[in-house]
Amino acid sequence: MPVTEQISVLVVDDEPVIRAGLSAILDSQAGITVTGTADDGENAVEVCARLRPDVLLMDVRMPRRDGLWALTELQRRGLTGPGRTRVLMLTTFDLDEYVDDALAAGASGFLLKNSSYEELTGAVRAAAAGHSTLSPAVTHRIIEGHLRGRRRPGDHEPDPLRTLTEREADVLRLIRDGLSNAEIADRLVVSLHTVKTHVSRVLTKTGCRSRAQAAVLARNVWS
Repeated sequence: MPVTEQISVLVVDDEPVIRAGLSAILDSQAGITVTGTADDGENAVEVCARLRPDVLLMDVRMPRRDGLWALTELQRRGLTGPGRTRVLMLTTFDLDEYVDDALAAGASGFLLKNSSYEELTGAVRAAAAGHSTLSPAVTHRIIEGHLRGRRRPGDHEPDPLRTLTEREADVLRLIRDGLSNAEIADRLVVSLHTVKTHVSRVLTKTGCRSRAQAAVLARNVWS
């Protein structure tokens, strides 16, 4: 969603100390305001529906309803995505299944709880601006897992982008740079429907499950 003068954030974590600490860090930053907190996924959905924050910073592992359940429910209700709340998942664990599930459910980013203050606040600002953010450790694991899945014994290091057409590669570069579908359409002077078609083909050809995965893959291959 467009960044307003103040980025409103909802912080969700079942640990009161962590919840308070994250809120204090973000509230101390210029242009960021924590407008609410919640202690589990079910409460997160209800508070998010009421407050409609720019960014939802949410733990993955929580009792009762966890963060992945909440993310899926928010997506089902149409509360997340472009023009709506952007979701950053936060956890002490960088297990692959959490990353894949979170990105597949529409998360804008995935951060480890040991991320620096700069990474945390930078991710919130990026999410509010409509960009995807993954911590360096998570990015590395996604890329490695993706390449391992495409590699066969005896293969040389593969280029997972080799099957893209020139226009699909252009679209992927703009996804890598954080542009939305509408911004890509303006940049390439094509219709929004055409962009959506290209994005769908890019995800299919690269085997990526989300725009965020495609973006980090492009950054790795084209770095």
